[in-house]
Amino acid sequence: MIQELRDILFLDIETVAKTYAFSALDERMKVQWSRKASHLRQDPELTDERLYQERAGIYAEFGKIVCIAVGKFFETESGDLGLKTKAYYGDDEKELLSEFKSMLEKTDSTTLRLCAHNGKEFDYPYLCRRLLVNELGLPSALNLMGRKPWDVQHLDTLEMWKFGDYKHYTSLDLLTAIFGIPTSKLDMDGSQVNSAYHLDNNLSKIKDYCVRDVIVLARLYLKLKSIILDKELTLMVSE
Repeated sequence: MIQELRDILFLDIETVAKTYAFSALDERMKVQWSRKASHLRQDPELTDERLYQERAGIYAEFGKIVCIAVGKFFETESGDLGLKTKAYYGDDEKELLSEFKSMLEKTDSTTLRLCAHNGKEFDYPYLCRRLLVNELGLPSALNLMGRKPWDVQHLDTLEMWKFGDYKHYTSLDLLTAIFGIPTSKLDMDGSQVNSAYHLDNNLSKIKDYCVRDVIVLARLYLKLKSIILDKELTLMVSE
């Protein structure tokens, strides 16, 4: 099996607002969100409360991570390519981040390459910020502070698809559609994660969705690298 594939850790994170209601924030954070909202608001009739429910989860200062799904290629006994996935999820962000960090620290950071879709703009910095907020420190693989973009060896399928074009954003779902990869959005999409967590208390559903995104991501990477498999990718879920 290609050595390059063994060193890639595919990942996806699911994030939510710290509290479902803006009114549940303390007064200091309410002021900070109102300042943030003033730059985000395009509709003058959109309230701080509504903006908070819709957008707070995508900002590490106002959100938290409820799931990190990872996947890594392996070689099956028959010599085919497989993908082993695992999810770190729960209400306790510090606990799941600690478990994720421990896993990263057991890998060789000199060869490990993370891969996410829009990872350089979202997943990697969000993980770093929440690790620091939770006073966990940064593992070597995510110690990106002050590093120049060209010194960061991690992968980003959005960046790969851009081919140097920085004006264009392409969603993971669109890319999977054009490459004929089955969608991960079977019973939910990213816009529903916040309500699924705060209103439905359905972490299991969020976890399953996050894992599916990682599987889709790995399949997209193979397409972008023109790697054609003789057999369907073997999936293995680690509990």
